[in-house]
Amino acid sequence: MVHGGQDSAGGARGVFITFEGGDGAGKSTHIRFLAKALRRHGLEVVSLREPGGTPIGEKLRQVVLDPGNGELSDESELLVFEAARAQLVSEVIKPALERGAVVLCDRFTDSTLAYQACGRGLSAEFVRRANEFACQGVCPCRTILLVAGGSAASLKRATRRGADRIERGGAAFHERVMEGFLEAARREPERIRTVESAGKRSDTARAVFAQLADLFPWMADELDDGRLFAQLDRPPRRRNRGGRPARKEGGRG
Repeated sequence: MVHGGQDSAGGARGVFITFEGGDGAGKSTHIRFLAKALRRHGLEVVSLREPGGTPIGEKLRQVVLDPGNGELSDESELLVFEAARAQLVSEVIKPALERGAVVLCDRFTDSTLAYQACGRGLSAEFVRRANEFACQGVCPCRTILLVAGGSAASLKRATRRGADRIERGGAAFHERVMEGFLEAARREPERIRTVESAGKRSDTARAVFAQLADLFPWMADELDDGRLFAQLDRPPRRRNRGGRPARKEGGRG
């Protein structure tokens, strides 16, 4: 399996870290902050999102998230996600890990189990097998599960500028999804580390570093650097004319 460390011949492998959680939990914010820290220490970082990350994957993303595709069946939805993942693994993730990069991915297989199995009600066993097929032996070294104080609150943050097809699933759907994530964390506590993200961003980032310090020992030395994490609590800069933010924060990717 390709998931960091060393291969069978003793060659260096990269590190694969995924971020999971409900819509609006802060995954994209903390991936950007982590990527900046890793690059500061001289590491190659590849930041990705699912579905997407490749030209083909981005086209598939448009299909599965377009609110106009309301007739898309649950089974089709699963297969679109898996097709995008298979392309991402083949085209980007495997090559990056093989050359020793750190790969950060906004969502991966845990999202599929949470959304399509727990949320939609598809067979969990079938979803696991589909995940295995699409992943081609790749699995995360560590998964950070961000929990933002309840699915309703985080979903509201994610959809303040409009909801995609998945985000429109309804409160009961998103509650089932969140329970799916929490169950996965209970099942695999060594890989999946739960981090509360409802408070200050600096506190969340510090907790993320603490959960990754065994993979990157220098992170333990930076946990007391208040200035490093405080930058996350500053008001976001507005770059567009008219005071509009440059991009949507939160949501799926």
